Amino acid sequence: MRLLLRTCCVVVLLGVSACATQPGVPEVSELPAEQSTFLNEGMASYYGARHHGRKTASGERFNKNALTAAHKTLPFGTKVRVTNMRNQRSVVVTINDRGPYAKRRVIDLSERAAQEIGMIRAGVAPVKLELLQ
Repeated sequence: MRLLLRTCCVVVLLGVSACATQPGVPEVSELPAEQSTFLNEGMASYYGARHHGRKTASGERFNKNALTAAHKTLPFGTKVRVTNMRNQRSVVVTINDRGPYAKRRVIDLSERAAQEIGMIRAGVAPVKLELLQ
C-alpha cells in the first residue's frame, strides 16, 4: 500500500495523470534533464543464454551481454536505474522487452545487467527502480 501511495505521489507531483500509452507512468520526455524519479521497488530477476538471440517485444534481438531489461508498462527505449537493495550497486538499463511474467517481479534484467548489480548467484534480488532522462 505504501508503494502504491508513493508511486501515486510521484505521478501527481510531476503533474501527470496518465500517459497516452502507459497509464500512470510519466513519459521520460516530461522529466527534467539529468534527473531521476523514483518509480517503484520490488523483486528483479534476469534472463540470459536461453533467450539470447530471440526477438524481444520491441523487435530487437535479445543480447544477454547488453544492458537491457523487460518491464510490463514502460515505453521501449526508457532508461531506468536499477539498484540492488542488498548491496546498493546500480546499473542503468534500456527497456526493450515486456515482462516479467513471474508474480511479484517488477523487472527482468539481461544477464550482464544482473552481473553489474551482483545478483547472478541469488537469481533474484530486491531492487529500487528510478526513471532517468
